[in-house]
Amino acid sequence: MTIEIDWFAFVQVFVAALLASVLVVGFYALGLRLLVRAGRVPVVVPADFTDAITVISEKAAKRAEKAARKAAKKNPLTDAQKNVARVGAYASFTLCALAVLGGLLLILFG
Repeated sequence: MTIEIDWFAFVQVFVAALLASVLVVGFYALGLRLLVRAGRVPVVVPADFTDAITVISEKAAKRAEKAARKAAKKNPLTDAQKNVARVGAYASFTLCALAVLGGLLLILFG
């Protein structure tokens, strides 16, 4: 009994996975960058855990929110430029979601 490996198929799967990961991470990073430029800095409220996991304190969370508000006030962009950046961020997030959805459809029906 011999096992033969289809190396071309292996390379195809490797390239597809690498390309998909680069697209998803790239679009997500671009979306976050544009969202920050639009003055809408995402501040994540810390979750409460019951175990020994350390989460930032309420004081640190308030400090982060204050820094986000201060950074939004210093934004040199005009309102029109902020709107373009926000729309670009949402488009980038949409492309990220479409890349993930395309991968799932390829797995399910490919």
